[in-house]
Order: sequence, then structure tokens, then C-alpha cells
Amino acid sequence: MNHTISRRTAIATLGALGATAVFAQQQRPATVRLGYQKSSTLIALLKVQGTLEKQLAPLNVTLSWHEFTSGLPLLEALNLDNLDISADVADTVPVFAQAAGAELTFLAQEAPSPAAQAIVVRDESPLKTVADLKGKKVGFAKAAGAHYLLIAALEKAGLSFKDIEPAYLTPADGRAAFEKGAIDAWVVWDPFLAAAQRQSKVRILADGAGIASYQRYYLASTKFAKARPDVLRVVYAELEKTGKWVKQNPKEAAALLSPVWGLDAPTIEQANSRRSYAVRPVAAGGLAEQQRIADAFFAEKLLPRKINALNVALFNPGA
Repeated sequence: MNHTISRRTAIATLGALGATAVFAQQQRPATVRLGYQKSSTLIALLKVQGTLEKQLAPLNVTLSWHEFTSGLPLLEALNLDNLDISADVADTVPVFAQAAGAELTFLAQEAPSPAAQAIVVRDESPLKTVADLKGKKVGFAKAAGAHYLLIAALEKAGLSFKDIEPAYLTPADGRAAFEKGAIDAWVVWDPFLAAAQRQSKVRILADGAGIASYQRYYLASTKFAKARPDVLRVVYAELEKTGKWVKQNPKEAAALLSPVWGLDAPTIEQANSRRSYAVRPVAAGGLAEQQRIADAFFAEKLLPRKINALNVALFNPGA
């Protein structure tokens, strides 16, 4: 009898200890790793205001911030499990990540902003049209939205990617190469585009109007999305709210971003005027251009394999 009681007591004690351990694990602060780049406007505003930290505190979550030069290395880090959430990247970038086998969940989408990226030349350049780029050296960031804009613009002008000499450059390196004449044209996005327009004499050969809609996506690793949908719901809500605030308060937003970006407020206002910042859930039907992008890169032998760009996980913020 005593042995039975002892066994029951031991089992109950072990159960209590197990429950305590689970509870303690749930209470232990979790660190969420968030990656972003300079053009991640909404995330930059949330960071400078400390908004996400405040909203995630009740979930016992802290944030670690990681800045990247462009979207491709950002999603590579997500694929390698070095990040949990990615701030907005251009529509081209997930295509490359999917081709590399990344398991991505699309958290949110910004409505199109076709004028927020462009192909530019120096004002004194003899190049007048996209067709004049044949045989010329063009700088841009690999797998960025600018990369697809260039491919689409060349196709529209009757050229292919093989007709130009590509120079894969980060925005900072691209600006330096452009200004010293090491490249004939530069394809870039805001706020780098606005900075070049205001600080240098440049001409736009083409932007994305009628060529590339330039939608930006926020993503998470699928593993993290399954484990912490509560965190993603908070992030989505704050992105949506901040997107509306930027459009309603352009001067205040520019003033907040100016010291963070190292750009004057008027330049930031110009850049922000071309971005929609209309954050919305990603619907399967809203990914049609992703497949066109994937097919265009594969046709130019720039994507290692053909992919189904629609075969992705979508986050439902209302679930």
C-alpha cells in the first residue's frame, strides 16, 4: 500500500515538475530575429519609435534587428535559419529564395509602386532610350526588383539580357560606380533613386510603369510562422497601421527617417511619395506576377531551375 502511494506521489511530482518546466519555458523571453534593409521604410519607422517592442512585450518577446544591403542576402539569411522574419523585399527576391529551396510564408504585401524604381543615366549621357543600352554596362543589385525591371524593359525594347553587360552592385557601390562613369546606366529603387535625382544630374530612361508593378513582400520562415502566428499578427497589424500613417503624415515620417537614413527630409518625402505603403494580406490570386518574374529569370538562365512561384504558404492575419 505504501509502495502504491509512493509511486502515485512520484508520478504526481514528476507531472507537476513537467508542467512547471513547460510553464517556465513559455514564460522565458523569446528573441525574434528580424531582418531589414534601408528601403524597409515601415520597419525603419517601427524601429525608431520602438513600437514593435512595446506591442510584443505582452507576448514575452524581444527583437533583435539585422540590417542587410539588399533583399537577396536578407532572404538567404532567412533560408539558413539566421532570421525569423524579413522586412519588405522586392517581388523578385522570393523567387530566387524559392529556387534555393527556402520554405517561406508570405506575411504581407505592399500594393504596386511602379515609379519607385527606375533605369537612370547621367544627364550628359548620349543614351536616350532603353534600346540604346545595347552593348552598355548596366549596374544593379542581383535579384532585386531593379533586376527584373531591367529584363522587362529590355524585352519591351526588343533586346535581351545578353545584349547588355551586367554589373552586380549593391546600391552604395552602384551609386559610386555611376558617379565616376564606371557604368553607363544604373537601375535602382527608392530612397536611393530619389537621392540620386536630388543630389546628381540624372535622367530616367524608364521606370516600372506598364513594365513591372514592383510589389514588395514581408515574409517569415514557415517554421516560425507555424510556431508563432501570434507574433506575426502583431507585426502585420503594426505594418498596416504604419503604412497608412506615412501616407497621411509625409513630413513627420520624413523627419523621423532623416537621421536614420542619413538623407534630407525632402529627398525622403520624394521617395515616399512613389511608394504605396498599402499593406494587405497576400492572396493566392495576387501572386500572378511572381510567376511571370520567375519565368523571365529562368528564360534568361538566371534562375537555376523552373519553379512554381504560387506554391507558397500564405499568412492569414485574421485567423
